[in-house]
Amino acid sequence: MTTNDDQLLPPEGVLSLQRPAGHEAINMFGDVYGGWVASQAVLASEIRAGQEADGRVATVSVGRMSFMSPVLQGTILSFYTEVLERGTSSLRIKVEVWGRCPDGREPRKVTQVECVQVAIDGHGHIRTLP
Repeated sequence: MTTNDDQLLPPEGVLSLQRPAGHEAINMFGDVYGGWVASQAVLASEIRAGQEADGRVATVSVGRMSFMSPVLQGTILSFYTEVLERGTSSLRIKVEVWGRCPDGREPRKVTQVECVQVAIDGHGHIRTLP
């Protein structure tokens, strides 16, 4: 985990999901495990993609994540999404994850990831974006 200037800049994108990291998200050391944060980031990407696609989407790829700081139980995580690329049927979306610790410190950037979502119809077939 490294601290860098990204933690000092404001979040980029639209707030798509916000939730507390509760007891279900912690590992044996009392920190929130990365897999839980990653699953919530993908959910935020799906929410944004569903809005852009006016309907059902499927995740086709999830990029690499590196954590800049640990996430403690009780941290309020905010997931900001930005559409980086729009194809005929797919969207590449950046998700920035920001956390506000239970002690009230200023929010800090925790991690970011890029996801690719594809629009699908009711039968699970790829469809064109509106």
